Amino acid sequence: MSESGREISIEQAEEGMVLAQALSDASGAVLLAQGATLTAANLTALRRRNVERCHIVADDEPDPAAQAHAEQERARRLERLAVLFRATPPDAAGAELLALLRRYRQGSGA
Repeated sequence: MSESGREISIEQAEEGMVLAQALSDASGAVLLAQGATLTAANLTALRRRNVERCHIVADDEPDPAAQAHAEQERARRLERLAVLFRATPPDAAGAELLALLRRYRQGSGA
């Protein structure tokens, strides 16, 4: 994979995009390797670390395989939440936490 690509802000980055260059922090430690596919979790972590920009593989068409993988991963995580919270009564504080986690996992904010 070449180091070409398109530079964008982390705010423009979306789940399923592929890194054209490795992302490093201020001290030079690699946070994500070149070729890594961005996920909701690592985008959140990068924003927390104040990473401002990244280089993504310039693709006119989104990669359907990467999108399908991201969707499968999202579904797997939602299923896992259902298992973890299976005994939570609907009127308990845990139900509110579950709702927040579901929204986060579905990508509609925290």
